[in-house]
Amino acid sequence: MEIKIRDIVGRVSYRCDILFRVIDIRYEDGRKNVILYGEDFRLIADAPYEDLIKVDPSKRMKLSREFQSLEEQSFRLFRQDVDLLKEKQEYDVTGGYTKPVKYFQIPGKVLHVDGDPSYLKKCLMLYEKVGVPVFGVHCNEKEMPNKVGHLIDYYRPDILVITGHDAYSKSKGKITDLNAYRHSKDFALTVREARKKVPHLDQLVIFAGACQSHFESLIQAGANFASSPSRVNIHALDPVYIVAKISFTPFMERINVWDVLKNTLTGEKGLGGIETRGVLRTGMPFHIEYHDQE
Repeated sequence: MEIKIRDIVGRVSYRCDILFRVIDIRYEDGRKNVILYGEDFRLIADAPYEDLIKVDPSKRMKLSREFQSLEEQSFRLFRQDVDLLKEKQEYDVTGGYTKPVKYFQIPGKVLHVDGDPSYLKKCLMLYEKVGVPVFGVHCNEKEMPNKVGHLIDYYRPDILVITGHDAYSKSKGKITDLNAYRHSKDFALTVREARKKVPHLDQLVIFAGACQSHFESLIQAGANFASSPSRVNIHALDPVYIVAKISFTPFMERINVWDVLKNTLTGEKGLGGIETRGVLRTGMPFHIEYHDQE
């Protein structure tokens, strides 16, 4: 069966463990080579044409249901976390519920720059679902370092997400060698450019990385949170859970790293970071204009 661009496929040599979208088919040294993007993971890979098979719709549906169940569980736990944060904030603002104070909250504003338009769309839907104010920009990973400064000036975010696709290739070097990664160097350069604009770690909170990314270089470049400490694949929606938690945490509170990671789909093997302040701000009074009814 012929394989075409945008088909969903699996790699026979890997027992079709991950679903991929076909992005490009190239002829290299007389052979067909296929560029693949993970369907649920932020992974980029290439494979010989003959190693690929189209995924049976029933298997694709089964895997999709499994991931959907994980996403729903993660969302439910995250929602509980946010509700607890809101209850604690209400308790503090009202002096232990002793004063009937009307107040309002301004969650942290997110700029999400993504190398994959399909993943960006999924993430934006989840941000909207949890109520995080967000601007989404699709940008090729290699163009991110040149564009991030202008984007920060234009959107003035509290939280910056730099993500897309990545992968470690053993044939290109040791696991410590940044050149052995598909886009880790681009992500690290982008973080450095962002830090030229906003050097302080608590004035602009940065998440950077994708599947198998060089975690240490991203943290050293100035990211607060990054992937992937154990060089594992991260789920497409993991960055959203991290930055949404930061967005809803009051700016006077420090975020314990484990508290941020515990409700992600990948956990501490795929994600890590440093102690960071929240960015939510509370104000008062909450004023609602109303007009006398005639």
